[in-house]
Amino acid sequence: MIVVSDTSPIANLLLVNKIELLEQLFEKVIIPHKFFSEIIALEQFNIDLTHFKSYKWIEVNSIHNQLLFDSLSEQLDEGEAEAIVLAKELHTQFLLIDEMKGRTIAEQLGIKTVGLLGVLIQAKEKGLIQNVKPLLDDLLNKARFWISKDLYRDVLKTVKE
Repeated sequence: MIVVSDTSPIANLLLVNKIELLEQLFEKVIIPHKFFSEIIALEQFNIDLTHFKSYKWIEVNSIHNQLLFDSLSEQLDEGEAEAIVLAKELHTQFLLIDEMKGRTIAEQLGIKTVGLLGVLIQAKEKGLIQNVKPLLDDLLNKARFWISKDLYRDVLKTVKE
């Protein structure tokens, strides 16, 4: 399966050293140029991106529909807008995106979305991780990923933890 990703899912998985989950779940992850710059900026937090830069399963791509990008940029940050345009142009199976406004707009454009929590659920269902809770706790504590207490409980209930 080929997907486009916004910054949040990849950045957060890098912060908790679980980026390999994306490689195990997806054949290819396509990221926009703007997003690649945002990820490289993580080096300032002492995150080793040596391997990330050489992953063959991650592809950096440019958008072509500047009009759609300009329109979306009025409502979203440029990284999200670029990811949505790229997913639309490439007709990928999913867009990996966490921000609710971006997800809503993508879905209005006919793009299926999945967030980082959905990735974790898929990883457990496929046997790539044994438990979601420790990883979810790492995301909250190490990566400063935010989710409501209700959503936290719902995710754990979904995966029977």
